[in-house]
Amino acid sequence: MSTGDAFDLLIVGGGINGVGIARDAAGRGLRVLLVEQAGLAHYTSSASSKLVHGGLRYLEYFKFRLVREALIERERLLRIAPHLVSRLRFILPYEHWLRPAWAVRLGLFVYDCLGSGGSLERSANVRLATSEFGRPLRRDLKRGFAFSDCTVDDSRLVVLNARDAADRGAVVQVGHRLVRAARERGRWRAEIECVASRQEYSVSARAIVNAAGPWISKVLAERLGGGSRQSVRLIKGSHIVVRRLYEGEHAYVLQHPDRRIVFVIPYQDDFTLIGTTDVPWQGEPGPVTITPAETDYLCQTVNSYFERQIGPADVVWSYSGIRPLWDDAATEAAAVTRDYVLDINAPQGQAPVLSVFGGKITNYRRVAELGLEKLEPYLEPLGARWTLTAPLPGGDIPGGDVVAFIAEVRRRWPFLDVLQARRLARAYGTRISRLLDSVSSREGMGEDFGGGLTRVEVDFLIREEWARSAEDLYWRHSKTGLHASPADQQRLVAYLQVTGQERPAEAGLP
Repeated sequence: MSTGDAFDLLIVGGGINGVGIARDAAGRGLRVLLVEQAGLAHYTSSASSKLVHGGLRYLEYFKFRLVREALIERERLLRIAPHLVSRLRFILPYEHWLRPAWAVRLGLFVYDCLGSGGSLERSANVRLATSEFGRPLRRDLKRGFAFSDCTVDDSRLVVLNARDAADRGAVVQVGHRLVRAARERGRWRAEIECVASRQEYSVSARAIVNAAGPWISKVLAERLGGGSRQSVRLIKGSHIVVRRLYEGEHAYVLQHPDRRIVFVIPYQDDFTLIGTTDVPWQGEPGPVTITPAETDYLCQTVNSYFERQIGPADVVWSYSGIRPLWDDAATEAAAVTRDYVLDINAPQGQAPVLSVFGGKITNYRRVAELGLEKLEPYLEPLGARWTLTAPLPGGDIPGGDVVAFIAEVRRRWPFLDVLQARRLARAYGTRISRLLDSVSSREGMGEDFGGGLTRVEVDFLIREEWARSAEDLYWRHSKTGLHASPADQQRLVAYLQVTGQERPAEAGLP
């Protein structure tokens, strides 16, 4: 990057909404610059429940449009990213004193109808006493309901959108932040800082997208010189991970007496993911951690349904994130809408800024499409919509048959064990050939830093996917951190330091 570069669109924020807009815009022929101060999916977008879903509980708040749109997008993501998105059966044990059975069944019927025409199995009644789904649960739980949704590798969804944006001409600058911007002669003049070197450079843009997540209001007020008619409400959500609670590849949806729900989901083969909490956040946005009260809340919810009891000592990992929800004035954190608002500010026809409030990971592609529609009067000519069917990098798997693709990966690279072949096939899809084409043996993959994360993969993630630290590599780009020992992690940090690859000043243009 150099001072004076001119762009059509400057995007602030490397979460799912920012990279989604960057991908869509670059594919329409716009010159795009995306700046992210920390790392791709560093905060909110990697702290989700790892679901692509319509949001069954949103029906209680009559959010029919939001649910319908999300269910349509769920199908689209299954088609364009079959390696990242997987179908999953959810079991909802029934407690009569929480919600009447007819209300639950009606909600599931509406959910099926809103998702009609899709490829997922419809909802059904379940006799827990005679079903495998009831084995881990309390013996007195006799009845339940089953429905279908999807899981997703959330941070890799972000990374591959950024990869596609860059492949289509976008400039993705990780470790760079917007310092200030002002309107000048119908354009934005922006000062960007490289966080590592503290060096600044200037760029111009016809429009700015504020996709800064929890920082959205601060960016508007402190860096863009103005506010918005909309406001954001910060809600902290936390998850815990324990050793595998039960056999089977199904998940559970547990109702808490406070009417919130907690997901219990198979995770990374050997573990179970449990979450989320909804806690109002009054502090500054940034890194957050789970509190003992949140851990107790999640453990108690599980213990009220499962025979096997868990406590804080069983937690092997936890993560938390701040969700920047659009403030709809709901009195309870759990009731705050997961809908989105796209707000344009362009006083007297001046250069616009589009701010993205709220939203959920499932709807990101549609958010990008609608955001560009709002910007179209300022960015003409704008190319046609194209993301409806275009696969994400690695998603062009024949017939979307991931099982057959994994078998092909094992045939082509027989030195991979079953778990490693499955992980790499799902993480990279058809791009696995870029990773392994020059490798002919297990030894050729180099040192293993735990969980099957090898030197070849580390170098690839830094070179092509903007990974900048051991934390990035373990917890966002590969999800191998749960399988890596402290000694493994020390060896990876040492390797990055020796090779000069940890947190480079600019990791933006692979």
